[in-house]
Amino acid sequence: MTVTTGARANEPPGAIAAVAGEHSAAVSFDDFYHAHFRNVTGQLAAYTGDLSQAQDLAQEAFCRALARWDRLARYDDPVAWVRQVAWNLARSRWRRLRTARNHLLRQRRTEAMIAGPTPDRVAIDAALAQLPANHRRAVILHYLADLPVNEIASQEGVAEGTVKSWLHRGRAALAVLLDESIEGIGNV
Repeated sequence: MTVTTGARANEPPGAIAAVAGEHSAAVSFDDFYHAHFRNVTGQLAAYTGDLSQAQDLAQEAFCRALARWDRLARYDDPVAWVRQVAWNLARSRWRRLRTARNHLLRQRRTEAMIAGPTPDRVAIDAALAQLPANHRRAVILHYLADLPVNEIASQEGVAEGTVKSWLHRGRAALAVLLDESIEGIGNV
């Protein structure tokens, strides 16, 4: 496949001729890269409005050209191939960014519809956090996960009486902690 496009106004004079036509097989990739990287990057920077992104895109296009250099070196205008690949990469990146932005916008709309925790839930979470770890686990497993005392005892590796004690102490502590938080809310 031979890409045949004329010289570009923003290419330095002779740059395409130096790497095109019958002499292109003798031109090294390094010479080609150094002759055209800056111009391709400049074009992409104008297109994307971001020099860093343009450099990344140009670098990726030239990396792809390097992998095919034996074939590309025989093209009439190998820089046209690199330029086209770089522009395609830029368009693909914009499509991905647009898709990601739209996804984030949908997520924000969904999150706006989900109500936050109620004051009661915040108070319960805060009270649970103040319980000793074994009491907290027992209360959560029994009242939130609906596990019977014997399963909690088996899971925790303790006697059923120990779990009953943890539940009793946990409930008593929660009653005090939640009563204090309700009184605090009432005084506000």
